[in-house]
Amino acid sequence: MDDPRQITDWTLIQSFLAVAETGSLSAAARRLDRSQPTLGRHVTALERSLGTELFERHARGLKLTATGLGMLPLARQMHETMQAIGLTAAGQSQQMRGTVRVTASVFASHHLLPPILARLRSLEPEIQLDLIPSDTTENLLFRQADIAVRMYRPAQLDIVARHVGDLELGIFAARRYLDRVGRPRQASDILDLDLVGYDSNELIVRTMQHMGWPVSRGNFAVRCDNQAAYWELVRAGCGIGFSQVAVGRADPLVEELDLAVTIPPLPVWLAAHQSLRHTPRLRRVWDVLADGLARQCAPARTEATY
Repeated sequence: MDDPRQITDWTLIQSFLAVAETGSLSAAARRLDRSQPTLGRHVTALERSLGTELFERHARGLKLTATGLGMLPLARQMHETMQAIGLTAAGQSQQMRGTVRVTASVFASHHLLPPILARLRSLEPEIQLDLIPSDTTENLLFRQADIAVRMYRPAQLDIVARHVGDLELGIFAARRYLDRVGRPRQASDILDLDLVGYDSNELIVRTMQHMGWPVSRGNFAVRCDNQAAYWELVRAGCGIGFSQVAVGRADPLVEELDLAVTIPPLPVWLAAHQSLRHTPRLRRVWDVLADGLARQCAPARTEATY
């Protein structure tokens, strides 16, 4: 058996941690963007090096053995240390070139960011960009992204954030749908029509209830949590829905409903790990994003913090 003290390959520990936290090789492979056979070889190599089994294999995946459970907190500590080292090194880079990873919701990635990133590429051709459309929270601390565009104020420790503005929201429906069912004359009329809402996300229901509409999940004839698909459902004529005013007004297939209703705006925040804020290329991307998003928003109602 090899001396455990000689284990120096962080990759094996990283693979062990991913498998331990996800419970399967396939899920761990997706998390690390590696192949499932590679993850399997890493786990086997680590077990062979330690001379003990770390997982029990069963039909539904892998379960940690007692030894594996004992290693798990230590592996997490190693992971945090390696990420801190990476963040520190990245924060010291003074070159105006390299890659910056930006994450935003699927909807924002489709409708808000492309012209801003195109302008950034024309201004800074040495900076390469990775755009990560995701409606889940990418972890800035673990460098899954360098900068995040959020529609809420980030609450993670060691994260700096800036409120760049607020997006006005409105009520929209496809013209073909309104031609078929008629146009509502007052806000309460929409409750008699088909509504398009979210599935597990309760944001629309809670907002409408707060505004005095007695709605529940059952009031929505069509439901979808993916915001890009949600908007396509509205455009196709599935019913009345909600969207950013700038996006809705630019779409010839839909019509905005003027029902004398004021919907709370959607705040737009930029967020990044504090150790990276002095990196020139990241700061440059941050500034261009902030400027571009601010042009699409109403002025921020809270003070910027960066």
